Amino acid sequence: MDHLLVAENVSKQFGEFTALNDVSLEIPRGSIFGLLGPNGAGKTTFLRIINQITLPDKGGIMLDGHALQPDDIRHIGYLPEERGLYKSMKVGEQALYLAQLKGLSKAEAKERLKYWFERLQIEDWWGKKIQELSKGMAQKVQFVVTVLHRPKLLIFDEPFSGFDPVNANLIKDEILQLRKEGATILFSTHRMESVEEMCDYMALIHRGNKLLDGEVNEIKRRYKSNTYEVGLMAANPEGLRKELEERFRISDTEFKSINDDLKLQIQIGEKSSPNDLLTFLTSRAEVNHFVEVIPSVNDIFIKTVTTNA
Repeated sequence: MDHLLVAENVSKQFGEFTALNDVSLEIPRGSIFGLLGPNGAGKTTFLRIINQITLPDKGGIMLDGHALQPDDIRHIGYLPEERGLYKSMKVGEQALYLAQLKGLSKAEAKERLKYWFERLQIEDWWGKKIQELSKGMAQKVQFVVTVLHRPKLLIFDEPFSGFDPVNANLIKDEILQLRKEGATILFSTHRMESVEEMCDYMALIHRGNKLLDGEVNEIKRRYKSNTYEVGLMAANPEGLRKELEERFRISDTEFKSINDDLKLQIQIGEKSSPNDLLTFLTSRAEVNHFVEVIPSVNDIFIKTVTTNA
């Protein structure tokens, strides 16, 4: 697989505190990679090392096949959790200045800013000062500045912070479009539903240690438990329940249904198949609902962090 960014055995300490402990990650080119972890896990330290704001004590970063160099900063777009716009500068003036720092000519920067300001419907903000904007409005400007120079790697640290649901969805769509156009995206977020919707790959860091990483769907397959949510219409629900308890591990569950179903979660053994369960159920009841219980990213996050507390 072609990887744009590879981190090899990265470690970082601040005094006696270990922020990162021998962390290795591979971020495939053209993917969206979610970096997860509780507060203080080491995520922001890792992002700052990529951006060369701080240096690792051990290990290193490879970008596009070579060791990370100071000049590589022009190939990276970084939206930090703590926003960094100058509050007293006007939006357009500041955006032009930051774009030129990333290597764009003034004319090229103006052309690209025009495109993005129109796309996000913020044309009339050009002459406003950042301090006149709401947090969400300033966030839009910061997003534009981050993506303007079309970097190989985009890094978003809590990109949806400060946005209402409408604008969060707008930025989500823009991130997906950037991926479609070939960008590689690394983002850190506490919004598990965003990882579920957007990420191709993910890694979970806790107390400076990498606990898991890989393709999101493959991780979900690893954590699934052969459990099925079923809704049954039976002449003798209690009798059916007892029969099921003798064969399977069952528990009560709730889901929306127009029927007065017996609602259960049923876990089958490794040697059984969903068809075996369904055949058994249809021989004894009318099956109105039959869905495999797939663990969510949130479920996996909580289980992994709790297990490693």
